[in-house]
Amino acid sequence: MLRVKLSMVLMLVLSGATVFVAGCSSTPDDKTANWSPNRLYAEAKDELNGGSYDKSVLLFEKLEGRAAGTPLAQQAQLEKAYAQYKAADSAQALATLDRFMKLHPASPAIDYALYLKGVINFNDDLGWFSFLSRQNLSERDQKAAKESFEAFKELVARFPDSRYAPDAGLRMTYIVNSLAEYEVHVARYYYRRGAYLAAINRSQSALADYRDVPALEEALYIMVRSYDALGMTELRDDSKRVLLASYPNSGYMANGFRPSSDPWWKVW
Repeated sequence: MLRVKLSMVLMLVLSGATVFVAGCSSTPDDKTANWSPNRLYAEAKDELNGGSYDKSVLLFEKLEGRAAGTPLAQQAQLEKAYAQYKAADSAQALATLDRFMKLHPASPAIDYALYLKGVINFNDDLGWFSFLSRQNLSERDQKAAKESFEAFKELVARFPDSRYAPDAGLRMTYIVNSLAEYEVHVARYYYRRGAYLAAINRSQSALADYRDVPALEEALYIMVRSYDALGMTELRDDSKRVLLASYPNSGYMANGFRPSSDPWWKVW
């Protein structure tokens, strides 16, 4: 009886070993092993253009290793960053771009790297895009917007003749307007909740940090209303004089705030 049990155990062990060996032997080979760098690049581009971003990232990574030290490897890094961005992996895309700029500071493609870095942050979940939800204004993070602006600013300063500079300049204007709007919307948020000093401070920050942006008209109006609510009539009148001098046809003075039953952005 003991001999039978030992035989059964031995058969199970041998069977498991056979399955393990078979599994190892069935591991697929790297089909790209014999591909030239040019073929690797072409295949990676095909996957990228076809929307298979994860596959293209893997192929660009292989190309980086095989073509190390060549312009093709640098191109692979940039293409990989774009593929990661398209795959909604912004963190990895930004890390790839930072690594590229650190390793290749004299590359002729630095302007594109800065532009792509700006675009990734521009299209990321910026605080000023989250107003499409009912998120509390005081909870929004503007870090991505500011980082986007800094990347575009460096691009325009270092490479004014770059093909990407005109679009970067337009995006910078949009970002500045949006950041100023953010400050003013927070000020309005405080005002509507009776936090008048906080509303004044936030409005003053917008006026100090930004110039010639549409949101400043509302910032001044919030200061007028907040000082009035606090009974600080002299400061109220000073703010009103500045508002009317800067915006003689101010719609805020004539009509007040927008209706507040819905979020300010809701037009449907």
